[in-house]
Amino acid sequence: MQGIMTTIIKDTQSIKEAMAHISTIDINKFSRLLSRIMQKLHLKTERPFSEEEEEKLQSALAMEKPVLTLVLETISFILEQAVYHNTKPAAMKQQLEAVGMDCDKADTLCQAWSSAGPEVIEKIRERIFTPKKLEHVSWQMTLQMGQSDQAKLKAPHAVLELGLQNEDTEERENVQAEFNHQQLLEFYHKLETIQAQLDSLT
Repeated sequence: MQGIMTTIIKDTQSIKEAMAHISTIDINKFSRLLSRIMQKLHLKTERPFSEEEEEKLQSALAMEKPVLTLVLETISFILEQAVYHNTKPAAMKQQLEAVGMDCDKADTLCQAWSSAGPEVIEKIRERIFTPKKLEHVSWQMTLQMGQSDQAKLKAPHAVLELGLQNEDTEERENVQAEFNHQQLLEFYHKLETIQAQLDSLT
């Protein structure tokens, strides 16, 4: 039943920013960008581009690293949403234009989704993973001394600990990650993306 269309893209500030930057990308470069992202979409632990490739992309697209990251993550997010909701190309195009994507980019993305989407969905369905459940989160702040002659300078770092449990074996493990200010900010933006995705599913 096609009565009510599921909203897969919410008109948030970060989406608006991403759309503004996407509008500046040459259509042929945008098409190649989409192709690579779709090839890697089912590989959750692998980024679509290596660090070296991202540096070349920054130059080719005239974008700073935070802007490029926003663009790549937004495109990936839109495609992931399309996978989860099995969104039809026509419905996707309507929603893309509603959040500010220009017509030619929306057409290109929908054409890519129409041709490669079924294969991407099948690859994700075939992906085998062991589910782990988050049991607790803890964190602490640390101050690291600077180098030699700048030894008096202290750089604040956050250490985040995630307590995980394997739902099949009940084995527990603690995963720690250390962030500086910029890394924590990028992590926060990723959490916002995840939250938006969860909101759209509930």
